[in-house]
Amino acid sequence: MTVSLQIPCLFIVVPCYNEEDVLPSTSCMFLDKLRDLSEKSVISKDSRIIFVNDGSSDGTWDVIAELSAMHPEIEGISLSRNRGHQNALLAGLMFARTRCDVSISLDCDGQDDVNAIDEMLQAYVNGNDIVYGVRCDRSTDSFAKRFSAQSYYRFLKAMGVEAVADSADYRLISARALDALAEFEEVNLYLRGMVPLVGFKSVCVFYKRQERIAGESHYPIGKMLALAIDGITSLSVRPLRLIAYLGLIVSALSFIGVCYSLISNVLGMTVTGWTSLISIVCLLGGIQLFCLGVIGEYIGKIFLETKRRPRFIVEQTTLDE
Repeated sequence: MTVSLQIPCLFIVVPCYNEEDVLPSTSCMFLDKLRDLSEKSVISKDSRIIFVNDGSSDGTWDVIAELSAMHPEIEGISLSRNRGHQNALLAGLMFARTRCDVSISLDCDGQDDVNAIDEMLQAYVNGNDIVYGVRCDRSTDSFAKRFSAQSYYRFLKAMGVEAVADSADYRLISARALDALAEFEEVNLYLRGMVPLVGFKSVCVFYKRQERIAGESHYPIGKMLALAIDGITSLSVRPLRLIAYLGLIVSALSFIGVCYSLISNVLGMTVTGWTSLISIVCLLGGIQLFCLGVIGEYIGKIFLETKRRPRFIVEQTTLDE
């Protein structure tokens, strides 16, 4: 596809899961921004907003279908079942890939500042294929949320995952970067770590994240932790390497312990001790079970990858109607 850097066609991709309360409000925000950019000739008249229904159990799809019928700029995709935020986002991006010059993904809750889209598009015109939306302020978060988020990104970096700190899924990706992303065929998705692997010229745009307009967050600490584990085990082998290092350390300490026991026996200083024996057994047993758990996580990922199951299945779109 030939990309026009003068008036690019923009597709805004918005994954949705049980968002019927917030959709009427945020869809107006997205639509106003799209029309404003179109009137200023920043983007073409063919630009669209794609809402991806991730198997919601409420009336989210009904709201999307109604919005699509009312506004020609809005289109909808409904997945056959809930596949998770990352899969729903990928479905929208792949749908937009052959129809746009550039895509921008953001969450449905209205917390991402839509005004940052202007700066993202300018960065794209300046030659960047990927533009990351990065939070510059976490004052709206509680201490626990702030601490967990900072620890989250530090942990990812320590484990060897190339993720942009304080950047979630608010980002611009050009059509050619989407083509490159489409070549990543893994089933276990962590787009925050996969997009940096695509390469191409990139830059960050900083914005202030707002309060959620309505509804409840679908990413509590438990889900964030699960997402981090998926990202690490999908994109890095460092935990396996750390296990090997741990094994060497424990082996060295065990060797020292054996030497000490032999010397103590020769010198006649051996004392039968129940506490020391139980402590050693518990320590080594805990380390072994932990290592087996990490290895099992990787084996599970391999198991899912070898099946080559589809990452998402589209049940219907508003285009069919």
